[in-house]
Amino acid sequence: MPLWLQAGLWGLLSGSALIIGAIVGYFSRIPQRLIAGIMAFGSGVLISALSFDLMDEAYKAGGFDSTSIGFIGGALIYTIANILVSKQGAKHRKRSGEQQKSESEQEGSGTAIAIGALLDGIPESIVIGVSIIKGGAVSMVAVIAIFLSNVPEGLSSASGMKKAGRSVQYVFLLWTGIAIISGIAALSGYVIFAGFNADVIAATTAVAAGAILAMLSDTMIPEAFENAHNFAGLITVVGFLCAFILTKLA
Repeated sequence: MPLWLQAGLWGLLSGSALIIGAIVGYFSRIPQRLIAGIMAFGSGVLISALSFDLMDEAYKAGGFDSTSIGFIGGALIYTIANILVSKQGAKHRKRSGEQQKSESEQEGSGTAIAIGALLDGIPESIVIGVSIIKGGAVSMVAVIAIFLSNVPEGLSSASGMKKAGRSVQYVFLLWTGIAIISGIAALSGYVIFAGFNADVIAATTAVAAGAILAMLSDTMIPEAFENAHNFAGLITVVGFLCAFILTKLA
């Protein structure tokens, strides 16, 4: 199977976790504290993956300069884009409570939430495609970590969308679309960057890592802390440890 196709399928697989989470979040009555706990676990998984897999690989390939510039650049790009979509009604897109704006409360918020969800998912997917370039095989740690973190993202967000009065068609068309775009983004990450040198690949990986960390701080961690309270830190540590173990077993 061609590597570009492998990249796309791995991206689609990791993105499909959003649909799984959305199904559970929309049709089940899960206590918000449990949702917050799952979100904390997913946050820990991603923090570990970007620390020991993404940033470490970026440093080995491009050194401090490419990694540092990419990492800060990714966080800056994400932050600016997130501010823009937040002003249009997507600020609480990952929240499971009643924080999300309905279309009647803020016109255009549905579109903003869709763009925000896309903004959150693309960096992760590009990483999957780029990870294949170096060794000809996908980073299973990255795929598993992104899959595990996407489940609580879809779960929490879909729960909040339901409370905001969004239809089941909107919710599942959104997450199905994001899953498909995740596959396309992973495929594109491989195709676009396969011909570049190590410094560019390192910077690209670091950009994705910076964007992911900024996303965690802005969207996932606030949801985890607000409802899980004193247990949020402990659950995050457990998620971090699980992903760390994966990096050592891979």
